[in-house]
Amino acid sequence: MDDESAFEKHDSGWERASTARVVPPVRPRKLAKVPFVELADGRLQGVVSSGSDIARVYVSSIGAGTHGFSCSTNNNRPCGGLGSRPCKHLQSLVDEAVLQHGFARVARYLQVDAAGESGAELMAQLRGQRDSTPAATVFSRFLRHLAYLEVPVSVAPVPELDWFPTGGAR
Repeated sequence: MDDESAFEKHDSGWERASTARVVPPVRPRKLAKVPFVELADGRLQGVVSSGSDIARVYVSSIGAGTHGFSCSTNNNRPCGGLGSRPCKHLQSLVDEAVLQHGFARVARYLQVDAAGESGAELMAQLRGQRDSTPAATVFSRFLRHLAYLEVPVSVAPVPELDWFPTGGAR
């Protein structure tokens, strides 16, 4: 069987569409406190709203395996609550990641051998140290996600997503 035939045999239809399946959250979550959370680039990372200033957000991350943690404003100013232990922004990030992806998936991604159901149980297993991670990349991804919320509903293709393969001639 040649490569083209193998592709057609295993094609389930969504590969040829301009959309992809979205994995729904394990449990509903409130986006006001942690509007963006992802497991990407070898880190649990996201954007956490400030508890004291509505105009300020923090970019927080925990490295998979190393558990190195970082938290700073979107302007790369360090979090005042971050010391030798994670700050409350990191706790909020882990709590929301557990709601979004489930405890087992987050623990597996961070390479933590832990049982439980809550973000606090997961945080108790982390043994990392303060790490320096630039906030710009994560914040930029967050802004890109926000921009898609403003795109009017349409069945027309979105030019930015045109590079996705359609399964046509190679």
